[in-house]
Amino acid sequence: MRDNGIIGKTKRKYKATTNSKHNYPVAENILRQRFNAERPNQICVADITYIPTDEGWLYLAAIEDLFQRKIVGWSMDSTMTRHLTLNALRQAIRRYKPSPGLIHHSDRGSQVRQEVA
Repeated sequence: MRDNGIIGKTKRKYKATTNSKHNYPVAENILRQRFNAERPNQICVADITYIPTDEGWLYLAAIEDLFQRKIVGWSMDSTMTRHLTLNALRQAIRRYKPSPGLIHHSDRGSQVRQEVA
């Protein structure tokens, strides 16, 4: 391979983005896999994904309005902490000013454990 300038491509290792083994309070799953909304600002879903870069992992937290199928809040950081998810939530609230009763659904990982002040 070296003589021919061929370089093997290695598979990237799995990177866990959810830690559900925690002792924090967990809200009831009121959506029960029904991911459809009748109007904007009724149901939002949140998740974290990771992006491999040459400099390490980059984490992206996003919040999507299910009616519009639009990202309404997002945040990126080199660490996956509660601040990542809170920044995405704060951005969504500032931009879209949801009314009381909005359902915010996530995988209930340990990063989503504190209310926005």
